[in-house]
Amino acid sequence: MVQRGPNPGSGENLLFLTDEQLRKGIEAMFFAYRGFTADPDRILDEYGYGRAHHRALHFINRSHGTTVNNLLTTLGVTKQSLNRVLRGLIEDGLVEARVGRTDRRERNLFLTDKGQELERKLAEAQRVRMRAAYRAAGPQAVAGFRQVLEAMMDDDIRQTYLSLKDGR
Repeated sequence: MVQRGPNPGSGENLLFLTDEQLRKGIEAMFFAYRGFTADPDRILDEYGYGRAHHRALHFINRSHGTTVNNLLTTLGVTKQSLNRVLRGLIEDGLVEARVGRTDRRERNLFLTDKGQELERKLAEAQRVRMRAAYRAAGPQAVAGFRQVLEAMMDDDIRQTYLSLKDGR
């Protein structure tokens, strides 16, 4: 992370971080992720699903009609792994795969009403946690947090993220 100057109030110059400061940041990330996923994990467990199912539901909801290939790229998983997840979601009536209009070999993915309901429950659990954390941290910290996350992304992943963020 690069900051343009010292962080007022902390007494630390963030242009140079010690190994200990980096370790604390890494550990904070691990524990934050654990908290961020805890509520959805409990909901998913009721359905016999895992985090891969959650990610698929999220991005299918985010991009209605996305293709299986687009979802593969977005999630960065193997075709075999995604097919296993999608098969369960389709069989359980949460996702519908429709034949592509322009290319009949493509499958466009949509959440069913049941899928939208589960995705809403999962997203709301995470929004509650994010909203509380953002309010506690304040607007400058929120912007800085987003910058740090984006800086940690590989270039190709950042481009995928930015295309979603921009609504493309």
